[in-house]
Amino acid sequence: MGSSIFLQSNSLLESLIHLSNEVSSIEKLPFYQVRNVSTMLRRIKVLTSLFEEIQESNNPMLPPSSVLCLSELFSVIRRVKSTMEGCKNGSSLWGLIQTERLSNQFHVFVKEIARALDILPLSLLTVTVDIKEQIELLHRQAKRVELYVDPKEIQTRDVLLTLMASEKNMFDVETVKHVFNSVGLKTVLDYEEEMSKLEDEVHKQAGTGGLIVVSNINKLISLVSYAKSMVFNEESEENDVRQVSGSVGKSTSASFNVPDEFRCPISLDLMKDPVIVASGHTYDRSSIAQWINTGHYTCPKSGQRLIHMALIPNYALKSLVHQWCQENNIPLTECSSNAESEKKMCEKAVDHISATKVAIDSVKRTAEFVVGKLAMGSVDIQRQAAYELRLLAKTGMDNRRIIAEAGAIPFLVTMLSSNDPRTQENAVTALLNLSIFDNNKVLIMAAGAIKNIVDVLESGKTMEARENAAAAIFSLSMIDDFKVAIGAHSQAIPALVGLLREGTTTGKRDAAMALCNLALYNANKLKT
Repeated sequence: MGSSIFLQSNSLLESLIHLSNEVSSIEKLPFYQVRNVSTMLRRIKVLTSLFEEIQESNNPMLPPSSVLCLSELFSVIRRVKSTMEGCKNGSSLWGLIQTERLSNQFHVFVKEIARALDILPLSLLTVTVDIKEQIELLHRQAKRVELYVDPKEIQTRDVLLTLMASEKNMFDVETVKHVFNSVGLKTVLDYEEEMSKLEDEVHKQAGTGGLIVVSNINKLISLVSYAKSMVFNEESEENDVRQVSGSVGKSTSASFNVPDEFRCPISLDLMKDPVIVASGHTYDRSSIAQWINTGHYTCPKSGQRLIHMALIPNYALKSLVHQWCQENNIPLTECSSNAESEKKMCEKAVDHISATKVAIDSVKRTAEFVVGKLAMGSVDIQRQAAYELRLLAKTGMDNRRIIAEAGAIPFLVTMLSSNDPRTQENAVTALLNLSIFDNNKVLIMAAGAIKNIVDVLESGKTMEARENAAAAIFSLSMIDDFKVAIGAHSQAIPALVGLLREGTTTGKRDAAMALCNLALYNANKLKT
């Protein structure tokens, strides 16, 4: 019996020494939980010295309480190793968000070490006085240790959460660099590895973490993707801006003292055809179109990722520019003709996102990011997100497909019942734009949208919302089976007839077209 206990304790000691050395030799420790990790490593090194001295003593009979203590310590150190390897090999940003939970976990480990040492009979073990004093000191410290959460990590985490929940897709480059550098993300490879680790985390959490956790991780992936393009394209884009500005004509600015507010931020030349991009900044159409054509999807001035490539004419500024031209005897025909010729050069990039792989990937990330805000954001953030989806779905079948794949449709259907007029209007218009893609018609109907769309048609908060609901019904009714489903709703046809009386010219036209489409199904004719 004594021989059996000796073999068991000896094997346990060997396992403890091996496990403790593995923990102590972990390289490339995480950039977060630094204090908790370092103090835990110091404690384990002290315990390793104890294990080695007990083994060297060759005591054939360890007290049973010693074996029990060593068994408990083995269990704790094994879980410490698992946690530290998870921090080292997992996503740094996700670890930062989980900083309070991880801090609590390390605190629990220390308390378990203290409880294990409570039953260690040091006086009965053959160890040196030095080791005995170190273990006693470790025991006292472990018993009174308090939970430690690094305030700097909490502050950095809060900044990260703010970036994730940003109402606009605008991030200050220096802020992003600071947050990402704090967890060791410094190179393009670091960013790519972080996205890969986050994707692995999605798979891990899919079965147990719940929709909110998975949604937050997907938002992080989108944020890292944005940050990568911002941080590492910034310098090259500044060079590209200089190249673009050198290639655009400078005759006007060279001959006249053009006011700064009339100069294009890219070319520094007089803006002959000023347009507004998604970030809200104004550029000359030819310069910004050339910028987009060279594969850039950010605002040159702010660095903000453009959620769409639509160039909206700035008529107010254009009027002021023309007035200035007249006052300074600059022929308007020259401005107009140059603008027209430049417009023809860039028509392909004006109103849609180019069908390149980079652009499609960008739209996918944008859609996932915006849908995340739609799912988790405040009322104001949801309103903005619905507006962004409305714009993104306005052009391009790929955009409409990608937005639906990102899971936007059920959220937009729910938002049709919003009491906020703008939210309701943006949601119904986004669904209208999405319905242009035939596969999305099926998804919209499957989401039970018809009741909510008819409610908006009948008593929407704004006339535009009601009219776009009519247009959505017209679009959905292009599929024969849906003519039946729409007609079966008791208020659908009466609401369309009501819009014929009350709507604008556009609204009446949409209502009439929807009614004509529905009337192709004989049962609906009786209701009209």
